Amino acid sequence: MSVQLSWFVARARRRFAMSRECSLLLPRVCAALADPRQPGSDDTCLEKLLDWFRHLAAFDPTEKLVQDNPCLTEFITSVLALPEPSPSILSFTLRLAGILAASENRFQHLQQEKLLVRLFGRDGPLNSAMWEDASVRSGWVEGVHSMMHHQPALHFLCNGGGIDVIFTLQGDPSLFVASAASQLLVHVLTFSVEAEATKPLSTKDCDWPASAQMIIKHIEDSLQSSSASHIKQSLKLLTSLFGSCHATWTEVLWLGIAKQIESFLTEETVQAQHMLANLLLNMAWSPVFCDTEGSFWALVTSALERLTPVQAGPLAVGILRLYKCPQDVRIQALTVLLQPMDCILRAASQPLEYTGLLDESVSDPITVESLLSSKSSCASLLCQTLAHLEELLSLIRLPVDLPYTSLLRSLITILQFCNGFLSPASPLGSTISRILINCFRVQRSALDVLAALSERKGCDTLIGSLFDVLLAYLESPNTSPTVLKKTFQATSKWLVRLQELSCSNSQWQQTEKILEDVFLVLQKRLCSPCWEVRDSSLEFLTVLIKCLRDQDEFRQSLLSSEVPRLTENLLEDPESYVRASAVTAVGHLAFITYFAPESPVIGNQCNKENTVAKLQEILSTDSEGFPRRAVISIFTKWLRQGCTGQLEDTEQFVSRVIQTVEHDLDWEVRRGGLELVEVFCSQTVCQLGLSECPYAPVSSAVSSSIHQNELLQIFCRAKVFSFLFRSLCDCDKPVGQRACDILLGLRDNFYPVSTLKDSQGTGDSPAGRGIAWLQRTLGQGSLAQNFPTDDGNGVDFQDPESMMIVLGTIDLEELHDELNKSSDHMEKSPQSLLQDILATVGTTEENEADCY
Repeated sequence: MSVQLSWFVARARRRFAMSRECSLLLPRVCAALADPRQPGSDDTCLEKLLDWFRHLAAFDPTEKLVQDNPCLTEFITSVLALPEPSPSILSFTLRLAGILAASENRFQHLQQEKLLVRLFGRDGPLNSAMWEDASVRSGWVEGVHSMMHHQPALHFLCNGGGIDVIFTLQGDPSLFVASAASQLLVHVLTFSVEAEATKPLSTKDCDWPASAQMIIKHIEDSLQSSSASHIKQSLKLLTSLFGSCHATWTEVLWLGIAKQIESFLTEETVQAQHMLANLLLNMAWSPVFCDTEGSFWALVTSALERLTPVQAGPLAVGILRLYKCPQDVRIQALTVLLQPMDCILRAASQPLEYTGLLDESVSDPITVESLLSSKSSCASLLCQTLAHLEELLSLIRLPVDLPYTSLLRSLITILQFCNGFLSPASPLGSTISRILINCFRVQRSALDVLAALSERKGCDTLIGSLFDVLLAYLESPNTSPTVLKKTFQATSKWLVRLQELSCSNSQWQQTEKILEDVFLVLQKRLCSPCWEVRDSSLEFLTVLIKCLRDQDEFRQSLLSSEVPRLTENLLEDPESYVRASAVTAVGHLAFITYFAPESPVIGNQCNKENTVAKLQEILSTDSEGFPRRAVISIFTKWLRQGCTGQLEDTEQFVSRVIQTVEHDLDWEVRRGGLELVEVFCSQTVCQLGLSECPYAPVSSAVSSSIHQNELLQIFCRAKVFSFLFRSLCDCDKPVGQRACDILLGLRDNFYPVSTLKDSQGTGDSPAGRGIAWLQRTLGQGSLAQNFPTDDGNGVDFQDPESMMIVLGTIDLEELHDELNKSSDHMEKSPQSLLQDILATVGTTEENEADCY
């Protein structure tokens, strides 16, 4: 071990060592917990106590923890001596013993005291009435899992019959205990092979370590048994094993059970097909199996063919995400995934007008057609298929080529089925149409995939049909608010795609017509009596402006519609969510109507001032927080984009805004004001040439005192310093943290790091006394919320000279550290935890515990 690493380990051990205060409290805590006359301690406190012991045990594997604190072994002994300990305390004791026994040294210490055999052996809770309680069984499993990190613990478990106990617990009525037992078997098997195998393993029993042999035999016996529950338990165990362990010996294990696993694909009595899909998928992702040819991939292909479409779907999409996969398996997986979409296309017309998604030679549609014809399974199958397609389309790089054009046509068909706009001639199509009419689940899923397809090439020929369907959904009064929101999202993505196509192939007329139709529908939706619809419409408009505001056709279509006027009207909507969305939409509209280089709006300046006045009124008077947050966010966006005019205008604008927000009751609005100030400071520093980059410390060679004075004067006139120092004492910590970060950035522009220590002292001048007052006030933190800046002893925050001294004097780093401390750092300390436990059981004197 290197010197540096040794130093780090020693430092970490000192850091996590038990303090003297805790070592004095711990015996009293242990005595109280072991006393049956005391009321039970809170389970949350016991969990925190175990977490603390995990930290202590992890950073010092020696016997020191139990030797220096004999109360721990005394506590275990006392609990074992109780005729009927409470289940929670017994469970806690089992878990604590496991944590302590995770180190071989402490394991031997507890063994010498005969404690482990009394806790985890046959004569312990296993054969007592306490075992009926699930928390005790859970504590036993967790305790064994914690200690299973060295060979003595493994031998203790095997020799004491512990493995058989875990086998039994696999079928525990408590699902939590059963799952934990399965995970424990995986851990024991993995640890046994890694710790005890002396040579490469083969399928012969004699090559495996003893404990591994026991588990493997149990797996094989269970798989060959007639008990469906035992088979499922072993399949769960194997799924977890192959998902977490990628060692080469897992292939040896698989060779011994592969035939039996394969037989389950054809056995109707087992009903474990969905578990087989999970098992095979975990194996396919393992490097041990993904590179192999032959039997494993043949089994995967067989599973894709034999499992039902619902069972095979997750396996198929998992296979298609793989980059290493035999081509024939990939084709079979793609067939499973696309078959429902292919059946939809084939059912839509008779005879078939379009080619399907699949070659009929690899596709037998009978099973899928029967599922789509059933009311109980049609929607579920389509939703699962659509979810899997969306998952694939979300990948940046697809390992497989999808037939995008046919897929898009299939999605359009599904959406037409759902709103009754398609009257298929085939009997299957008529059945599906009746089942899917107004099926919101399928509509939402199809629209999600439709949106994802907008980023894929090859769908250009269907643009007209696509927008016909989208516009039909936008116009239909039967479209639910949630489906309408999804339709807006898909429409916005395809409008962006349409603009890209228009630029490349000069289809201006089609684009203009579609935009005109979209804005006509949007006008109606903005007047909807349903507030969710108005809100979604405004969000849709905002997204469009963000993406398309630089496109001439878009701007002309928007400004020639009634949408801008209706949007401004919604600033007075009775619903606060709608007002907030209207603020955001109006703010983005301003980039087109007022802030564009050649704004087409008549009376531009007057309208701009009216809009700003309306937003400032909302910021000052709106009773709800959401619209006020939206206003401060828009103002910051305007400022960042340089839309607030010359420096003098910006200074006045910022000053007005921060004087409004500094007294706002919503902390997010106040923090938004700080973001505005940060942008203003950054831009001002850059404009005056003090720094290439915002908040970068500057050298004395570049910094000029003239520019510094001008900068200070601007910030003082805008009342920036008053707002920042007041925010340091805000009762909501995120506000204070942000203010401190901004002040640190500002200070670095006036005081390079090398000169900060030499900054001038304050003396006994009025300014010096004011700064001393400020330091005391800041020391009070949120207790100084009123922040009486007009006090005679206060600081003049509008005096540049005073602000220069303040920035060089106040220890902002210390304030920064204090503000970034967790608000409950004292309450979360081990000492406070021990005091809380003592308070809970009523043994502290004069309420010593922290109550939080």
